[in-house]
Amino acid sequence: MFDTLTPPEPDKIIRLMAMFAADTRTDKVDLGVGVYRNADGRTPVMAAVKQAEARILAAQETKSYTGLAGDPGFHAAMCDLILGDVVDPARIAAIATPGGTGAVRQVLELTRRISPDATIWISTPTWPNHPSIIDYLGLKSRAYRYYDAATGGLDRDGMLADLAQAKQGDLILLHGCCHNPTGVDLTIQDWAEITAICQRTGAIPFVDVAYLGFANSLEDDAAGTRMLAAALPEMLIAASCSKNFGLYRERVGIVLALTSGGAAQAAAQGTLAYLNRQNYAFPPDHGARVVEVILRDTILRALWRDELRDMRNGMNTMRAGFATALRDHAGSDRFGFIAGHRGMFSLIGGTPEQVTTLREDHGIYMVGDGRMNIAGLTPDKVDRVARAVVQVLT
Repeated sequence: MFDTLTPPEPDKIIRLMAMFAADTRTDKVDLGVGVYRNADGRTPVMAAVKQAEARILAAQETKSYTGLAGDPGFHAAMCDLILGDVVDPARIAAIATPGGTGAVRQVLELTRRISPDATIWISTPTWPNHPSIIDYLGLKSRAYRYYDAATGGLDRDGMLADLAQAKQGDLILLHGCCHNPTGVDLTIQDWAEITAICQRTGAIPFVDVAYLGFANSLEDDAAGTRMLAAALPEMLIAASCSKNFGLYRERVGIVLALTSGGAAQAAAQGTLAYLNRQNYAFPPDHGARVVEVILRDTILRALWRDELRDMRNGMNTMRAGFATALRDHAGSDRFGFIAGHRGMFSLIGGTPEQVTTLREDHGIYMVGDGRMNIAGLTPDKVDRVARAVVQVLT
């Protein structure tokens, strides 16, 4: 059986991780992998997480399975975090998943089961796993314009013109905030325009919420998703707790499906649980339980919000400092757009060959399309990276 097996093309980010690990240079810089790091270059365990885990350890008396959909308390806590009070909880079907990737996969599995002919509209560019999973499942996709490489901002007119072509039942995949890989976020007016398009066309928004709280604030980052939920009869959300709770290896994700309620909600809930059963059966619970404990406890929630604020402010400060260093070395504002981006990522520009030069000659690792992880920078590396970027890209 295996003699005829042809291995798939390695994921470019996973391949980059292996290359970085094999590099023996002591001054190498990892700007490729999408993991938050603090000013010391570490990915710490949040204090709120440690305290929640201690409580769980002291009180937990079983490691038996949760339900196929996961724990309802986790569902309710995440629904409140993402949607607030804009939607009647009775309209929402929910399942816990192994991380945000698992949530994206289950949303697309649900779409294939209900509407196999639907088209999934994805931004140009988007997170590489979006089109990969869509293609693997045999679903149709179409690209909509998003990033304007000339300005480092949003191609608003192109985006709206493309999305106006969506049909009833199509899915429009949107990044809730901190767009990956560009760092270019939608304004509240952009969200209003997309809401109007969905109302007019009957397309269903599918929002990937991977970085809630990493852009401006929890409330601001959720505003667009909440606007859609308040105005539309149906929508789909895939959310992750990897970044904002630092629970990467615990694989904490959730699917929220907004329905018309009643029989539709029951059917969606039953189908989502069925899809879990066909894939991994019972979802992991430890990380989900940590999140629930934090969100349900006033003191822990306040501590978590403070830690998340510090993470966000640190990244935004690093952005501003890197943009200043680039301006100093370039003698121009060519890279000024970086300061206005949000989240961990920006597209620095450059060709794959230039990205290779940065890696081979300077030990600076980033994805071939020029996506760089701002959180991979530390204060002592900012100037050196900026100098190398200007040298190679200009």
